[in-house]
Amino acid sequence: MQRGFLRSLVLLIGLMSSLAAAPALAQSYPGKPVRVIVPFAAGGPADVYARFMAQRLQEALGQSFVVDNRPGAGSVIGTDAVAKAAPDGYTLLLMSNAHTVNESLIPNKPFQLMRDFVAIAPLNYSDLVLVANPALPASTLKDLISQAKASPGKLNYASSGPGTPYHMAGELFKSMAGVYLVHIPYRGSSGARTDVIGGQVDVMFDAVTTMAEQVKAGKVKALGTTGKTRSEVLPDVPTLNEAGVPGYEATIWLGLMAPRATPKAVVDKLNDAVSKIVGQPEIKQLWGKQGAVPLVMTPELFDKYVRDDIAKWARVIKTANIKVD
Repeated sequence: MQRGFLRSLVLLIGLMSSLAAAPALAQSYPGKPVRVIVPFAAGGPADVYARFMAQRLQEALGQSFVVDNRPGAGSVIGTDAVAKAAPDGYTLLLMSNAHTVNESLIPNKPFQLMRDFVAIAPLNYSDLVLVANPALPASTLKDLISQAKASPGKLNYASSGPGTPYHMAGELFKSMAGVYLVHIPYRGSSGARTDVIGGQVDVMFDAVTTMAEQVKAGKVKALGTTGKTRSEVLPDVPTLNEAGVPGYEATIWLGLMAPRATPKAVVDKLNDAVSKIVGQPEIKQLWGKQGAVPLVMTPELFDKYVRDDIAKWARVIKTANIKVD
């Protein structure tokens, strides 16, 4: 009985010590450079906004935030590196809804998102745009659908890899439009984008934030955007819902997570810093011009947001029978 009492006393002292240390930890963090692993190739929206946030977090918290691109396997390689990192707040994950998709699409991963990570804060979301090489004899979405139905499997679409928002947008389009396009996965969105512009691939779904300028320059044809309403960046381009696929909607969103046992004081401090940055009116205006909408949530609300998105894509993947190529 005495041994049990002593064990309980030790546990209680340990708990009280950790609670007492939390404020001090929050004050001292970060005490060295923080690494932000981006499990996607350079040049895409995840990389662009990771670097944007790294610079501003450095200014806000007084330490370097270093972006480390670790692309491959539809974000699995880089994400696994974060899952295995020390849970001390010095290795963070820049994640997207590719991660919530992969929970159902790639079940045999070395990690589980909500088991091995803790939600910190969202950054933003943006619509996608379906673009085609200018030489493709399809000037509208209905033209593309007609062409695809007339020659199943002749047309192809690029993505930045299995499970990424670009891949899922394409599979959702195939399912809802009743067409078959061959999926051409790339290691990152930059290669996919380059090959659509160059004519090696017919079409792709890409983030409005990175493709709008190519549309305006005439390097690609925009056939439709994926939001509920038209994009402010491409107001003359109809939504897919308007143009021939009723009910279609897809977006890309970004956020930060950390290894599961990261101290709550660190998570809260990071959430506060991120929320203050993305909540600034000038950031809203700047991102709005790019086609991105800031998101502000507590860690608890972001946790729910991620879990709800996992459930949503699980239903879509099952209903549409979507599989990794």
